[in-house]
Amino acid sequence: MARFRYRMQNILTVKEKLETQAKNEYAAANVALAEEEEKLEQLKQHAEFLEQEARRLVQQESLSIRDIEDNKLSRELQKEAIAEQKKAIKRAEQVVEEKRLAMVELMQDVKTHEILKDRAFQEFLQEEKAEESKQIDELTSYTYGQKKQG
Repeated sequence: MARFRYRMQNILTVKEKLETQAKNEYAAANVALAEEEEKLEQLKQHAEFLEQEARRLVQQESLSIRDIEDNKLSRELQKEAIAEQKKAIKRAEQVVEEKRLAMVELMQDVKTHEILKDRAFQEFLQEEKAEESKQIDELTSYTYGQKKQG
């Protein structure tokens, strides 16, 4: 029996490698997104701390205007940092979506090539079966012919 050889195997192999690379890039983008979200959470926690500090400063017996103003400035800067971090998260989400789409496309390409390979293998099996049947018919005809002559 002849060996099956898929003529586009090298393309399939390259597509599989690209798919693996795309999966790794997608995972890395998800990790980066998680890191950005963690930074946002830390910024929010710090903002909450600043709010508590502001309440404490106002409730003290001796008010320090300088401390209150510093705290107010810190809270404003923290709000700006939170807004910037939200923008960074949006950018990271866009990267994740781009990587996901690229990965899905490559996965579809690989699946298509696997289907083509499977179809080619099925054709190969049918051709082999037909060839085997032909050889059996020839052998049977030869044997029958020998018996008739003998």
